[in-house]
Amino acid sequence: MWYPILITALMAYMLGNLNGSFLTSMLVAQEDVRVHGSGNAGLTNFIRNYGAASALMVVAIDAGKALLSCLAAGLIFEPLGYRMEGMMLAAAAVMIGHDFPVALGFRGGKGILSGWFVAWAVDWRVAIILITVFALAYGLTRYVSLGSILAAASFSISFIIFHHDNLIVMVIGVLLGLLTIWMHRTNIVRLVKGQERKTNLFAKGGSK
Repeated sequence: MWYPILITALMAYMLGNLNGSFLTSMLVAQEDVRVHGSGNAGLTNFIRNYGAASALMVVAIDAGKALLSCLAAGLIFEPLGYRMEGMMLAAAAVMIGHDFPVALGFRGGKGILSGWFVAWAVDWRVAIILITVFALAYGLTRYVSLGSILAAASFSISFIIFHHDNLIVMVIGVLLGLLTIWMHRTNIVRLVKGQERKTNLFAKGGSK
């Protein structure tokens, strides 16, 4: 049993190292997105500096690694009778790889985009809740960080609601939501102080 666990965790973690914002910025501008703005290799910082058009590639990479990791893990663990547990193991590993990529000096993104596609792979109901919460919060405030934090909280809550009968799945889901909130801790401080930037996700330089 330990062999598939180790293989899945390593595979998903290394896939998580394929950071969409970093790779796309290197391709379109031959520079590291982390030298700009917040210094974060995430979608928001990418859009602020390179615009929304190229962001489709960022989404494709981060979506692909999340979906591939979880679906592959499902195939590996299904014959063992632990399909959902295996997918959640991969979800945790790919998000940790995204947040703390060894290939990028452990400076990655904050996990909200990867987390959303992890949710699509594991439980579409959670994914619907996440995008709804994010869209409402962002639409009302134009704070991407606030939408992300509330979506992360709904990630944890949704796994408690929908998967309370599977302790492993529920605990991993709760922890991943909390991890994403923790990754936004500096945003939380700025929101409290009224110093957070508002963002137009559909245009370059969209802070207001």
